Amino acid sequence: MKQREGSALTGLNVVFHKELQDFTGSVRMVVLTILILLTAGASMYVAAQTLRSITGEDTFMLLGLFTISKDPIPSFLSFMSFLVPLTGIALGFDTINGEFQNRTLGRILSQPIYRDVLMFGKALGALVAMAIVLLALWLLVIGSAMLFLGVPPSGEQIARALVFYVITLLYGVQWFVIAMLCSIIFRQSATSALVAIAIWLFSMIFWPMISQLISIGIGGDGSFLAAKLNVVLSRISPYTLYSESSIAILNPSTRSLGVVLFSQIQGAMLGSPLPFGQSLLLIWPQMTSFFASILLFFTGGYVLFQRREIRM
Repeated sequence: MKQREGSALTGLNVVFHKELQDFTGSVRMVVLTILILLTAGASMYVAAQTLRSITGEDTFMLLGLFTISKDPIPSFLSFMSFLVPLTGIALGFDTINGEFQNRTLGRILSQPIYRDVLMFGKALGALVAMAIVLLALWLLVIGSAMLFLGVPPSGEQIARALVFYVITLLYGVQWFVIAMLCSIIFRQSATSALVAIAIWLFSMIFWPMISQLISIGIGGDGSFLAAKLNVVLSRISPYTLYSESSIAILNPSTRSLGVVLFSQIQGAMLGSPLPFGQSLLLIWPQMTSFFASILLFFTGGYVLFQRREIRM
């Protein structure tokens, strides 16, 4: 087997800048960005108006902009849990099969660029593109807090908001990697998009119902075993992991994300906020699951792409 010549990362910078330009300048990204800004702006305005009527003694007023909702407008967190996966899927469903359909993959790989460098460059470009959009949203929330509330955020609030930003970015990258894997498996872009959207809808809507039925069937209705099993099974869904970790970091009074026994809360000061470090420990399993799933799906796509025949 012929060994590689030169650096294994030759051409990564070129691929990254080309993909970043394509992602940020594409019509789909512009439309999604406008949609996210409009919906997020509406939810933050409603949350800010609600917080104005609350006494200013709350030391975590900034975090309320992410979680407070008022009918008929959901919270900022609810919008993100719905729109971020769509953004990841929109960026990733044609990353590889689009090159096949345009007959450009052979031309790209005829240059001194390896296959894995092409994948790394595309993934890195999508990561930076989503990071820029989400950073703009994060700064919008911070600015809205100072504008509408007239209260500067504390250091802990900024730290918690930054962690929420990282969680949301990982959530979007996970769905991008899933969509990229679909673009490697299926030749047609429409097919990969439909499969990725089907996986998203299944994990968000149907899997919670299925996991509950499985838990009741195994542990019995209303039993502690069924409740515990339901928590474990529901965490297979990325939506559950994102919701749990976001609520735990944005609501400092959250002390547990699973089934809690009465003996476990004896002596606890209910309603008192957890320290920032304890909240990080609380969401560490969810964060680890995000990293593990991203590596798993990306590795699966990497192996399949390396074995793919590219001759037209």
